[in-house]
Formats: sequence, structure tokens, C-alpha cells
Amino acid sequence: MFFHFSSAFNTIQPLLLRDKLMKMEVDMHLVTWITDYLKRETTAFLFTLYTSDFKYNSELCHMQKFSDDTAIVGCVRNGSGEEYRSLVEDFVEWCTTNHLKLNITKTKEMCIDFRRSKALSAANLHQGG
Repeated sequence: MFFHFSSAFNTIQPLLLRDKLMKMEVDMHLVTWITDYLKRETTAFLFTLYTSDFKYNSELCHMQKFSDDTAIVGCVRNGSGEEYRSLVEDFVEWCTTNHLKLNITKTKEMCIDFRRSKALSAANLHQGG
């Protein structure tokens, strides 16, 4: 599934980023400078820092991020896509918690089916209701 954020760089919450940087044990002077900087301008780098706390990598699923785009790749075996669907749901919930709005019109799911039998049905994505 390919996710795209709406107005990504404008949605960073300075206080949430401050808390995340402190958890990363970034020097307090730098944290203060970044927080003050965010009051004036936001960059792709700061957005990357802001979203760095959501990571995932397993044998069947992984996440790839680039600026305001994120891809979740999952391998569904024997019709069981539970890990993939759970990861997608967790990511959508994390976006809501972090005040990031997904651009649903640019968010797409691509399914490649190597089986010769009937394909799986796609589920709908909802954020905030």
C-alpha cells in the first residue's frame, strides 16, 4: 500500500516532535533550536524526524519511507494477510495520533497475485471515521 500525506510539512506538531527528539536523547539545546525553528518553517528533514518513530520490518511485511510518502509491503501467504492488514491499521491510527492526514485520493493499494486461483478482495481505508 502506498500512502501519501496531505500538507505533510505543515502538519508537524512542534511539541510532539520535541518529545520524540527527547526520547532519542538529542541534546536539549538542539531540541530547543528545532522547536523554535518549526515556529517559522518546516523542512522534509524535520518531517522525516517527526515520522521516524513508526518503523516496521518482519519476514512478511516492511515499511519504506521517503519524505511525505510511505509504502507498506506485505507478502500474503495462504490467504492470511493478518499481519499486513494489522500493520496498515496501526499505521493509520499512528497517523491520526500524530496529527498527520493521509491523502486518500493519492493512497493506493497494489496487489500482485501469483496464484492461479481467485484474487483476494481489497479492504477500504478509513482515517478518523
